[in-house]
Amino acid sequence: MNIKHTIFLAVMMFYAGIVSAQKPENFLAAVGTPPNPKVTVSWNRYNDYAAITDICKKLAAAHPNLVKLEAMGKSFQGKDLWVMTISDAKVGNPDKKPAMYIDGNIHSNEIQGSEFALYTAWYLVEMHAAGNKAIQSLLAEKTFYIAPTINPDARDHFIHQANTAHSPRTGLIPIDNDRDGGTNEDGFDDLDGDGHIVMMRRKNVNGRYKVDPSDNRRMIMVGGEEKGEYELLGSEGIDNDGDGFVNEDGEGAYDPNRDWGWNWQPNYIQGGAYKYPFSIPENRAIVDFVMKHPNIAAAQSYHNNGGMILRGPGALEDLDTYNAQDVRVYDALGKKGEEMLPGYRYLVVYKDLYSVFGGELDWFYGGRGIYTFSNELWTGYSMYNKKDGEDSQNQLYTFDKDLLMKDAFVEWHPFKHPTYGDIEIGGFKKTYTRLHPGFLLESDAHRNMAFSVFHAYNTPKLSVGEIEVVNIGGGLTQVTAIVNNERMIPTHSSQDVKNNIETPDIISLSGGTVVAGMTVMNRDLGITTEQKGDPANIKVDNIAGHSYVTVRWLVKGGAKFTVNVTSKKGGTASKSN
Repeated sequence: MNIKHTIFLAVMMFYAGIVSAQKPENFLAAVGTPPNPKVTVSWNRYNDYAAITDICKKLAAAHPNLVKLEAMGKSFQGKDLWVMTISDAKVGNPDKKPAMYIDGNIHSNEIQGSEFALYTAWYLVEMHAAGNKAIQSLLAEKTFYIAPTINPDARDHFIHQANTAHSPRTGLIPIDNDRDGGTNEDGFDDLDGDGHIVMMRRKNVNGRYKVDPSDNRRMIMVGGEEKGEYELLGSEGIDNDGDGFVNEDGEGAYDPNRDWGWNWQPNYIQGGAYKYPFSIPENRAIVDFVMKHPNIAAAQSYHNNGGMILRGPGALEDLDTYNAQDVRVYDALGKKGEEMLPGYRYLVVYKDLYSVFGGELDWFYGGRGIYTFSNELWTGYSMYNKKDGEDSQNQLYTFDKDLLMKDAFVEWHPFKHPTYGDIEIGGFKKTYTRLHPGFLLESDAHRNMAFSVFHAYNTPKLSVGEIEVVNIGGGLTQVTAIVNNERMIPTHSSQDVKNNIETPDIISLSGGTVVAGMTVMNRDLGITTEQKGDPANIKVDNIAGHSYVTVRWLVKGGAKFTVNVTSKKGGTASKSN
């Protein structure tokens, strides 16, 4: 036997041992986690577009009755914008069930939103396959549309190119940022080739910074009467176009979350806006998908960072759009989110953060009447399970030292800069400060998944309750029915009703010839409002959360009647007497 065969057999025996050790009888499953998933995914790392595509395809192949994978459209560079439809297709048409839409990674450096969205899809289908009754019931009643990355071009740029933790925030449509007639000619330069854009410093007795005596990695400002040791020269880079500026024209520079057609403003008012609403192809594809799926009643967009559960309005000018009835629903959901997500705060964008014109969450709610949150993932609370102290910057250094073994910092090291001469390069890696460390990624993904499940669970659930049949003489039968909404979210938000965004709910009667149909306003006093046309199909503007409507028909003939309910966002229900 030659050496190659020996090595091959040794490798096969090694992997056989691993497979054997992973059999279900060899471990004890932890509660709340899929015990033996068909698709194995490591949730302590970040996936590029190819890996995301692979996970999506594997989930669809392993769970064909639960996952349908399709492309909403193409990115600027031609990548498929994947969206998974997650629902139990054996129990009703997924596109007719109340649905929740989830996306992540609209800002390309905010990459963990994709992992959180993927985790949600993976968890739902693997727990369903494992026999979890709660998830099986959920996917029988509801649908999830999950788009892991809606900015795949720049996601890959962030992962595979040298960047800071804050870049790129944009997509990759070329923009002339410095208005010199060229595009993308002076971005960051990875001077030492390590894949991270960190800081440059130079010794200077007139500088205003010194090394922190308690941590030689950290630069701090000197006091008013102190002599400095260093000057900070900004992020790694050189003046590539010779215009006297460094790093001023890199990839992109528009903001995909300022492109949406609700309260949109041009770039000179809202920095980051592109040409006109929905001028970015990725956003246009999402809008087309949402318009084709009127069953979407809830939505979640994942960003980073700061530990926030955000709702609109994005700007004070839009305050009247969010009326009291809908705010009560938002408040109930958001405050529950604070319980489920330690360290996260339920906030209003314009009031607690800053003004945003043309934001995604405002279009989803204002334009479609969909209750929508934008979660800012990752919070300093997770470092030591306590609120940030007065010096949250220092906590980044101590956490890196205490729990990450200094893996998050590029140690200061010398470099000969073509312009600045002898400098030093160092600082936090692009994967720190805004992104979860690996050991905290799955934990926060699970909590955010659970919040989205809570949100989706509370989309409407309609049922037909009492059906009263009374012979009132003259060959007429009076049929009275109660239609219940057993969940918190109404079939139409107040914004929806106010602007006639979606068609009314329809409550129909079959089994006889309907001669009159009406909504019962007060059953005890006999107060009704008749619908003059098409009396068999009573149109109802809204069925409020945890409430009901009462309808009545006068019918000739028949004794066996069936009440059917159809609602775009509320699904369907049916019952016979």
